[in-house]
Formats: sequence, structure tokens, C-alpha cells
Amino acid sequence: MYFVALTKSNVNPALVFEYLFQKIRVLKAYLGEEFDESSMRNNMTLIYELMDETMDFGYPQNCAVDVLRLYINLGNVKPQDEPEPEQLTKQITGAIDWRREGIRYKKNEVYIDVLESVNLLISSSGNILRSEVTGKVQMNTKLTGMPECKFGLNDKLVIEKESTGARKKPGVEIDDCTFHRCVRLGKFDADRTITFIPPDGEFELMRYRVNDNVNLPFRLIPAVQEEGQTKCSINLKVIANFSEKLFATHVVIKVPVPKNTSKSKIKNSFGRAKYEPEQNAIVWRIKRFPGKAECMLSVDLELVRTVRPKAWVRPPINVEFQVPMFTASGVHVRFLRVYDKSGYHTNRWVRYITKAGGYQVRI
Repeated sequence: MYFVALTKSNVNPALVFEYLFQKIRVLKAYLGEEFDESSMRNNMTLIYELMDETMDFGYPQNCAVDVLRLYINLGNVKPQDEPEPEQLTKQITGAIDWRREGIRYKKNEVYIDVLESVNLLISSSGNILRSEVTGKVQMNTKLTGMPECKFGLNDKLVIEKESTGARKKPGVEIDDCTFHRCVRLGKFDADRTITFIPPDGEFELMRYRVNDNVNLPFRLIPAVQEEGQTKCSINLKVIANFSEKLFATHVVIKVPVPKNTSKSKIKNSFGRAKYEPEQNAIVWRIKRFPGKAECMLSVDLELVRTVRPKAWVRPPINVEFQVPMFTASGVHVRFLRVYDKSGYHTNRWVRYITKAGGYQVRI
């Protein structure tokens, strides 16, 4: 099933794509995550209502599910308490359509998750060919009323402005920032401050990318020696570069072996390693990898002779991992200030998680 948008004039293509993505998100909320052609045919009245509310005279309007559910209660969306007519009018026509008024919580809390993915490619000689970190800031807000939040990271440009004289604190060069629509982009462009009135519940505040000064969680030192056509030995040393107070979980290291491998003799310092023929690799699994620790893997392979011998292509070693409370980019949350008329106290919780993206080392 395809979604197509038609236009009579030359419009901004980014606007069209964004509307289509928002439209699919709305349809998933009303028809289910796996909606198909038949479910759309059976809900044509609902489709017409959603089209009428999300677009007027060719201009995208209200695409916020939380607001649409206030007056369109068909499909999978459960009806909420019917709001006052004045409140509903403000919600539909106001600038802040992602949050409704009148929200109340006994405890005001904000949960912040900084999730990063490390992409690395190292050549067989040990040179770094590519290293970058892509990250996102995920938030879950449980706040009363219509608060304004001010969010700060250790952005290099901001810290250089705030620091005076010789007491300059180190910062991180953050590139390619994209924000949730609640963020006031004018303020960010002016002084790099992230100011917003948050939606209620979970949402993605921003995405970013860091290319410089990446702190690689693991260092791999491989050594491969081929002895004729029948034997091959692989030695791999893995070093954890993060603090000894931290640990990595779900570490999986896939060391490729030739396709004509018949037997394998494996020695490893800790964890479990075994030859998996369907993957043409030695798969080494470590549940918990302490910081600053070193471990070794030694593999002796016996190969079957082939009629037409071909040189082994040597695919790269792939690494999977997850390191809680660690950021490879060095990004950390400096502050989150919540401003509300009532001046209530807010509890803030921050969590950091770094995972492997494409983490590869050539051999």
C-alpha cells in the first residue's frame, strides 16, 4: 500500500513528506499498527473525518493524535472525558496543539533517556576509517499544567559563551540537531537554548550527531595467520575503554572464519564462544564485560581442501554491545529547568545508554 500526495503548484517537498509521515502515524493510532487496505475500506467515514481535520484547503493543520482523540473517537482510539467547548476550541486552533490544558499529577516527574549508537570502521592496519555517534534524547514527562522547560546539554558553543577567562570547561561539538515541533527553534538559532512546552507522556525531544573526539567503548586487536590451505589461527584481544565502575551487557563478538572450516579449537578468558557454521563465524557472547578489563580469544581452525582454492575474503569482525550510564560522544545533560505558575517541585531522572551501531574491525 502506497501513500501519494498530489499538488497543483511547486510546494516544499519536505512539507509533503512530513505530512504523509504524520498522516500514517495518525492512521496507526486509529486503525492499528498493522492496518491494511481492507481496514481502510471498512473505515471510510473515519478516514474522511481525519482528512477533514488534518488538512484545510491544501494546508496541513492538526496532526496531533492527543488532540484529534478529543473529538474523533472512532477506531482503536478510546474516548476521553469530553472537554469544555472553550478548551476544545483553544486546543484545535491554538499554537500548542500537542498538549491539552488541565493536566494534573500528584508527583511531577521527568524521565530523560540519552540513547546513543556508535558507528565504527577500522582498517586491518588499525586506522580509523569512520567513527561517528548518532544519538537521541527521549523524554517522559508527567507534569501538571502548561509548564515551560529549558533543557541544556554540554554543547561546546554554549559552554564557550558561558565560560570566562582561563576557566573554560570542555564541550562537545553537536551537529545535525533535529527537534520535536514543541521546541522553539527561534531561541535555539539565537542562543542555542532548547526551550519548549512538552507533550504529556513519552516523546522524542531531539536527535543529534557527533563526529569528533568519539570515545570508543571497545578496542579490538585481531591477528590472523593462515598456514597453507588446511590451517588457520585467529587471536583476538578485546579491551574495554570505559571506567571500571561501569560494565557492558549483551556483548556479542562475531569473528568470521573461512567457509570451508571443518573443525575449531577455541580458548577464551571468559564468556562463551562457539563456532556457528550458519553464520560462518565464531560467536563470542559475554553477558557482563567490566570496564578497563582485557580478554583474549584464541581459535585454531582446520580447513577442508577445495578443488578450486580461493583466497579468503576476510569479512570484518562485528561487535554488539550495550553500555549503561556511558556516552561515546561525551554528551551529558547539564540541567532541566521547569517553570510553572504554581512553582511546584519536579523530580528529574537521567539515564544514558550507548549501543553498537555498525561496529566493525577489518582483519
